[in-house]
Amino acid sequence: MIVDPDARALRRARRTIASQIAVVITLVVLAAGAIAYWVLVHGQGEEVDRQIDYTLAQGLSATPPGCVFLVTPSGHVPAALPFVPPPAPAVPPGGSVTAERELAGSTFTIRAVDHGGQVWQVFVDQRYQTADRQQLLMGLVIAELVVLLVSVFSGYVLAARAIRPLGEALRRQRTFVADASHELRAPLTRLHTRAQLLARRARLAPVPSDDFDLLVSGTRELGEVVEDLLLSTQACNERPSLEPVELGLLAEQAVEAEAVRAGDRRVRIEVRRSPGLVDVVPGVPAALRRVLSALLDNAIGHTPPGGSIEVTLENPDDRHVEIRVADTGVGFAQRDAERLFERFAHGGQGEGRRFGLGLALVHEVVTGHGGTIAAAGVPGVGATFTLRFTRA
Repeated sequence: MIVDPDARALRRARRTIASQIAVVITLVVLAAGAIAYWVLVHGQGEEVDRQIDYTLAQGLSATPPGCVFLVTPSGHVPAALPFVPPPAPAVPPGGSVTAERELAGSTFTIRAVDHGGQVWQVFVDQRYQTADRQQLLMGLVIAELVVLLVSVFSGYVLAARAIRPLGEALRRQRTFVADASHELRAPLTRLHTRAQLLARRARLAPVPSDDFDLLVSGTRELGEVVEDLLLSTQACNERPSLEPVELGLLAEQAVEAEAVRAGDRRVRIEVRRSPGLVDVVPGVPAALRRVLSALLDNAIGHTPPGGSIEVTLENPDDRHVEIRVADTGVGFAQRDAERLFERFAHGGQGEGRRFGLGLALVHEVVTGHGGTIAAAGVPGVGATFTLRFTRA
């Protein structure tokens, strides 16, 4: 099985991004948990200090808190104390000594204080503080596992969205290569064959001018394919800056450029403007000029001698401009209208490229300008392409 290297690279990039997102989120949660644990331990330490200070201040006259026990040299030992109090450590005059010890299965904070020449000891049972810390640690572990799973899943989803433009760029690159190889193969083959025939004939006898005309026609077709491919790459890039474009002027220029070819084929071609026409739209002049050129090329190639082509401009409403390129050529079945704009579709009549890459690029450019294009045809009667753009 052949594995697409682009797809493999995209999957690897997706896994890398997802793992990095998971690691970052996990570290953030871990840091937040460490801060929460430190705050809890610090608060518990301060609470133990307050309980010890309260017990020492009140002495035997007050009942200490339930987990705090006061032991004095006079023999006062709380009845609830679960162990025999150890001997008091040496305490400097007016000072204190604090330590933690494991006694009777629990952790006790012990503070010995010099109290008027006597050493008083305060025992604080930390079983509840220890339980709180254990519960917090358990909660942090569970939260960390949940966050890890969620971050992996969300990272995988976000990574898919992040690399989607890259995948689209790779797809467009492959499409461009396919377009180039597909569209250039046929004209290059014809040019090569004609050049070989001319070379053979030139060695034997003068070459008829018709052969040179065919060679020139082939180079012209090849140039059109190259222009289409270049336009395809532009259509795949970010939208360029737009400027006001007068569609009527572009239509007249396109018709003038095709006038000689139309005359050779005895096809009448003209431009018509509706009264009071407002035809300025935001766009890229070169791209829109290529659109009109491609439509006229198809119309001329599919219109027999004696036919006609009309380019009509009008305002269907206050917000739009419409251009219709109508011919009296071979036409097409209306069921093929949508297929006209698909890449690599080919028609069986006419000399133009009504089907194929040309109209696919026309569709891309028109929709890239926020416009629409529609095709209508009747076999043997003709075809009409209608472009609609929003006015500037």
